[in-house]
Amino acid sequence: MIHEGIVRYDEEEIVALIEAVVNRTFKMDFTWDWPAGVAFYGICRAWEVTKKEEYLQPLIEWVEEYLKIGLPPFNVNAISMGHTMLTLYEVTGEEKYLELAKAKADYLMHEAPRFGEGVLQHTVSAKNDFPEQAWVDTLFMAAYFLLRIGVKLKHRAYIDEALNQYYWHEELLQDEPTNLFYHGWDNINKNHMSGFFWARGNAWAALTMAEALKLIDYLNPMFMEIEGALRDQLSTLVRLQSEEGLWHTVLTDPESYLETSASAGIAASLVVYGHPLHKKNIQKALEGIRRNVAEDGTVKNVSAGTAVMPDLEAYRRVPRKRIQGWGQGLVLAFLASILQYRP
Repeated sequence: MIHEGIVRYDEEEIVALIEAVVNRTFKMDFTWDWPAGVAFYGICRAWEVTKKEEYLQPLIEWVEEYLKIGLPPFNVNAISMGHTMLTLYEVTGEEKYLELAKAKADYLMHEAPRFGEGVLQHTVSAKNDFPEQAWVDTLFMAAYFLLRIGVKLKHRAYIDEALNQYYWHEELLQDEPTNLFYHGWDNINKNHMSGFFWARGNAWAALTMAEALKLIDYLNPMFMEIEGALRDQLSTLVRLQSEEGLWHTVLTDPESYLETSASAGIAASLVVYGHPLHKKNIQKALEGIRRNVAEDGTVKNVSAGTAVMPDLEAYRRVPRKRIQGWGQGLVLAFLASILQYRP
């Protein structure tokens, strides 16, 4: 069936594309870390819009096997697995999934490293990886998760803490002249380090802000704060979209390559935000992303895990040859959003 709503698409084609990406994702060997957190978030979103039970059973089996092995120590990035725990709890009613999600939330509330006004320090291991640094990734990995579980449990402290993270990450990372987000902030040296507008970082910000607006009461002052930040960011992003429908891995550098995971995250935020003038941008993004999904469901041209790089050339040289969990997950989030917001 051809739909003419927020974007023109063939529903059967989108469903088939989702299935290919999901099936390929399950052939990857993840650990309990952020690549799985993003990949499985995408699979959960795919389940939400298709209700295909075959998407959930392998996920449950993977989680159960890992629970028997034992989980690694928590860190901010790995908290992203909490998204999956929330969905599994909603589907199965199994308290153990909710208890694990609450343990992750409590880690963020009481144990995760912080600096300044309670800003979560970006961590990818049990070590003090990046002292007093805020990275935009944390909005997806931790802040949005805290907001989701806070709203689900009506837990005011979780919600307030999530909104505090949104506030400070916007204050520290969103550039006032361009409204784009820097990759990171170094609180010790009081600078944005190399100071580039990394595309996937902007996708983390845009998608989580768009989703947050669906969860926050519009009378809450932070609704207005987030809505304004997102509105202005998207107005810049749509003007940086390439003719191919994708975004460059450094947004303002046309010599850097077009990157699929960032493009999917940005496009998903456009769908969720729902500005009618962005329909043409979503349509272009859909065509560009489809061209970057192989027949077997591998999402292509996805940059490897990217720290705050020292210079522009380093961002340009981040490899994009391999399949990545975040590429699979963000493409699924985009495709799911199209089906969710069909007319």
